[in-house]
Amino acid sequence: MLQLVYVSSVSPNAGPIDAAAILAASRANNARDGITGLLYSDSARFLQALEGPAEQVEAAFERIRRDPRHRAIVLLSRRTIEAREFGEWSMAHRTAGTDAERFIARIGELAADAAADVRATFEGFAKVRRAA
Repeated sequence: MLQLVYVSSVSPNAGPIDAAAILAASRANNARDGITGLLYSDSARFLQALEGPAEQVEAAFERIRRDPRHRAIVLLSRRTIEAREFGEWSMAHRTAGTDAERFIARIGELAADAAADVRATFEGFAKVRRAA
C-alpha cells in the first residue's frame, strides 16, 4: 500500500474554498478507489495524506496536481505502508474564529496512528497555521 503526503497553497484564482464540496467529491472518489487518509485545509493551505493501492493513489495525486485550486505542490513523503495509518477518510477544516487549541487536538486525534514523522508534520502544520 502507498502513502503520499503533500502540501500545497490555495491558488489566488481559486476563489473561496468550499470545504463541504471538496469533502463530498473526495469521499466519492476515494470510496471508489479504496483511498483513505487525512486532508487538512484552512482556506489558505492544504496538507493531505493519501493511502491505498499504489495505482489509485498515484492517479489521485495526479488529479490534485492538475487541479487549478492548488499551486506550489510539494511532495513531503512517499512510502510503502503495511496498514492504513489514518483509518477512514477524514477532513479537518478550521474556519476563522474557531477554537485553535481544540482544532489542534482534533488533528492529533486524526493522526494518532500515523508514523511519528507524519503525525508531527500534521500537528506542526496545524500549530504554524494557527499562528498565521
